[in-house]
Amino acid sequence: MDQKPQPNVLIIEDEVFISDLYVRTLEKAGYTVTVVSDGNDALAQALTDKYDIILLDIMIPNLTGTEILRRLREPGKPAQIHAKIIVTTNLELVDGARDEIESRADGYIVKAEVTPRELATFLDSLDSV
Repeated sequence: MDQKPQPNVLIIEDEVFISDLYVRTLEKAGYTVTVVSDGNDALAQALTDKYDIILLDIMIPNLTGTEILRRLREPGKPAQIHAKIIVTTNLELVDGARDEIESRADGYIVKAEVTPRELATFLDSLDSV
């Protein structure tokens, strides 16, 4: 019986409490997880293209999640990575920001509205891994 390889997830999150919750939950669900909390480090890690899924917080130090998303998914250019990018935020997105995220990301979630278990279920449903 062939076992499905463990999906690799990059969590880009500067809130330690949240990233710890995500790590525990996702590792228990069979994911291999890497966490970075700085925008510059996050972009460098994402560009290695070794991740199946990226959870990208909007508000992180040094380079915002929105800027990282722009650099990874520039309109008119081939995608620089194969990973599914899921934006995570607690901010209320105004129309322009929401439109930009929806056009570049593969989805977004409001952190306060999704439990870690629901997050794992959502990631399982992506079928990208």
